[in-house]
Amino acid sequence: MPDKRMLFSIIVPVYNRPQEISDLLESLSSQTDKGFELIIVEDGSSVRCEEQCRQADKSVDVKYFYKDNEGRSIARNYGIERAGGDFLIFVDSDCILPPDYIANLRKSLTQNPTDCFGGPDAAHDSFTDTQKAINYAMTSFLTTGGIRGGKVSMEKFTPRTFNMGFSKKVYEKVGGFREMFSEDIDMSTRIRQAGFMIVLFPDVAVYHKRRVDFKKFWRQVHVFGMSRITLQLLYPGSMKLVHWLPAVFVIGTVAMIIGSFFWKWMIIPLLVYIAALWIWGIISTRSLKIGTMGVGAALVQLTGYGTGFIRAYVWKILLRHGRDINDEIERRRGK
Repeated sequence: MPDKRMLFSIIVPVYNRPQEISDLLESLSSQTDKGFELIIVEDGSSVRCEEQCRQADKSVDVKYFYKDNEGRSIARNYGIERAGGDFLIFVDSDCILPPDYIANLRKSLTQNPTDCFGGPDAAHDSFTDTQKAINYAMTSFLTTGGIRGGKVSMEKFTPRTFNMGFSKKVYEKVGGFREMFSEDIDMSTRIRQAGFMIVLFPDVAVYHKRRVDFKKFWRQVHVFGMSRITLQLLYPGSMKLVHWLPAVFVIGTVAMIIGSFFWKWMIIPLLVYIAALWIWGIISTRSLKIGTMGVGAALVQLTGYGTGFIRAYVWKILLRHGRDINDEIERRRGK
């Protein structure tokens, strides 16, 4: 039987997101397993969520803290230092947890003990069509290779902070998050290098709202692409084939479009891929509209990440402006 004495500390950094916190609190109040505390760290918000936390403290064990704005990693570390749980759980403020999240987590840890874990994310029925389309783009094997918690993956599973946890022992040995882009991948890499096992718990899922429009989504994934080069500089050899695919897609697409002016059949591989995205999007989302929007989201995801990757690769590797990457991170107060 799962250990009922195990306490979980859910740590959430928040910046000007009171409505999102309300949705998260509502989902936590419905948990079937109440063996957790919630630590909200308000990172210098001008629009605070203190009142929402106060209203929820009758149904959820909420600890609210306000601090000056320094970044989400520093906010998470601030929460870690004030956590009393055996395991530190990290979700984003734009997440909703299913009622059995804690119960499934406790069961999974009892059946498969580990020091670090993560779970997948999905779209809730209440999300907008755009959010559902973006979720498809970020979780489909056809766009990300299943690396974000898919059943089939082209790379070892790496937890992300929208659904990630590790034991206090990990924190004591590895330290906290560093203030950088893709700080969760950096943290997971340091955990693995320290000799801890990382496990995917497929049944411990969250609903993740992600971005609300394609413009914001493009900016986000563009930064993700740039940060992959930073991670390669920090951890030489960490970059795998799957990380190159969006850049290959961008270069290949440009080549096919230009080449089609001279030989019209050259565009066919791109059209076949788009058709596959569309068909699988309709099947997986069970919606013609969302599946069609998912094609657009997938193209935004691939071009945003791919151009960010290419941009950073040229600047930091080919032009050698990334040699002092650790010093750059230190200046951002991450260590």
